[in-house]
Amino acid sequence: MESEYIIIPEKINSKDLFSKKSLSASDYHSLDMQNKNFIFVKDLIQKPISGKEVGSKEYIRKSNKFFIRTKALTKESYLLDYWSEAITPIKPQAFIDKKLKEGDILLSKDSNIGEVIILEKDLPDYSISGGLKILRAKKDKHYLFAFLKTDFFKDQILLMTPRGATMKHAKELWLEAKIPYPNQKNSQEVIKYIEKLVKERIKKESDLRKNYFDILNSIKDELDNNQKNKTFSYSLPLIDDLKRELRFDAGMFCEDYKREQFKIENYKHGSNDIFTLGFDFRRGQNLQVSQIGRSIYRNKEKPNFYKMVRPLNLSDFGTVANYEYLGSQKDLQKINEGEIVFSAEGSIGKFCVFIDVDDRTITNIHGITIYRNKKDKIESAFLGLILGYLRNVEVLDYISVGGQGGSLAQMYWKNIKIPNFPRLLKEDLSKRYYEGVLKLDKEIGEIQKKVENCLNSIIHNREVII
Repeated sequence: MESEYIIIPEKINSKDLFSKKSLSASDYHSLDMQNKNFIFVKDLIQKPISGKEVGSKEYIRKSNKFFIRTKALTKESYLLDYWSEAITPIKPQAFIDKKLKEGDILLSKDSNIGEVIILEKDLPDYSISGGLKILRAKKDKHYLFAFLKTDFFKDQILLMTPRGATMKHAKELWLEAKIPYPNQKNSQEVIKYIEKLVKERIKKESDLRKNYFDILNSIKDELDNNQKNKTFSYSLPLIDDLKRELRFDAGMFCEDYKREQFKIENYKHGSNDIFTLGFDFRRGQNLQVSQIGRSIYRNKEKPNFYKMVRPLNLSDFGTVANYEYLGSQKDLQKINEGEIVFSAEGSIGKFCVFIDVDDRTITNIHGITIYRNKKDKIESAFLGLILGYLRNVEVLDYISVGGQGGSLAQMYWKNIKIPNFPRLLKEDLSKRYYEGVLKLDKEIGEIQKKVENCLNSIIHNREVII
């Protein structure tokens, strides 16, 4: 159990051994918290509201009622992941109204144990799974949420919960987790300052998402409103179609896929594949010991470590959700300015265009780096956004093969068509991406660092400088 907030003793004495009457090493771990001024979670919230399972038989493709599962709560975000498969349309008759409203905190007690998000709006048409709890704060809501979002809170759960168990087995022990409060004279100002930072991050995160999907809607509008004089009609695949594609799966031959492809190929300015547009791609760095020797992995930034982006680190909005850090003496293959890291396995279609990139940023072999020898940040941003659009309308899912999220092999990239938007429109879309998405993402990161510094100071009973 490796953690910043858990103390693991190098040795124990016989007195401790007899008092605890346990030979389990984890029973001798303790919480690293110097601040003795705290309030239990149970004293900061109203009675938690439990969710209820509805069963997969109630899941349907489209509905005006939705079911939130635990995986919709992610470590990287303060807000709910509305775009993942973890939020499922359900039959209206199976809907259980929990009256979800703005400011409610959702806590996962199974699966991703201890993860939390906060609702930025009312959700009258959403219900929650049995693995979730609704927390409603009596006071200091955003201050409480800031601490619930930390590893400090999760580490307390680990210390309370038997090894290998879930919070379900631990029942309501998480209510005994401690939320430390500042001891300094201007403590109320510190609390208000932290709450202000949290609210600011929530607003920026919400704006980032809106800006990203506004861009995708602009792409859709351009395609819809600028079609050639030809009408789409669907027909079932012929034997020649199967021979040409050398595939028998239904995805590439279904009506939805054909309609979206038609829209791009029928665009008045035409379309091309990425290779015709001067792009190519390569696999990321192979990080096996046989390739780079022994290395060290960390979740926290370390001097002289490589900054690593795996495909699973990419968000749904053209940004990096979180970085990992790798220590290696080898000179590893790096991401360069203007290059795109693209997820071609698992969550296919996630991407980020790297503009403000340092010289020690890498991706692993599961990440595809799309590059252009003739660098052009407008073209790079536009390609990334089109790939994001194709993911959003499920074209990339239809093209990919295999289970577990699928795989988009190189041989299928010929099927990915990029519309030839006018240069001025590309410039507008890329500007909106750089200034309304990537810039906001950078600001969110800066806010998060401030929050973490404040909380760490409070945990360790140090003064917070506002």
